[in-house]
Amino acid sequence: MIKTAPRLPDGTPFPTLYYLTHPVLTAAASRLESCGLMREMTARLAEDTSLAAAYRRAHESYLAERDAIESLGTTFSGGGMPDRVKCLHVLIAHSLAKGPGVNPFGDEALALLADEPEMAGILEKERWT
Repeated sequence: MIKTAPRLPDGTPFPTLYYLTHPVLTAAASRLESCGLMREMTARLAEDTSLAAAYRRAHESYLAERDAIESLGTTFSGGGMPDRVKCLHVLIAHSLAKGPGVNPFGDEALALLADEPEMAGILEKERWT
């Protein structure tokens, strides 16, 4: 996973801070997306106020970290936060970077992937500790 600057070299805003880069992990995130997991997660935001609050805190944390590097003057963070789940790649990368308990949907996706035997070593190497 990588952490990117809030602007491209030409000055264009680039609000997504974290990205997955490991090809196996990226493919696994894509597989989760294609199974309809994002729709299910988004639906749960409307039903579970504590989950929605935790996801909003993840969004606010993401914005604060990005804005500490350079403010873009926008409340867009990435991955669809805080109102929907749009990109598991971003949410998983956020969870890997910040650790458990920061991004609930990134954590859930990681838990699903951790059940796959080939993922254990990859996930451990990708964590920033």
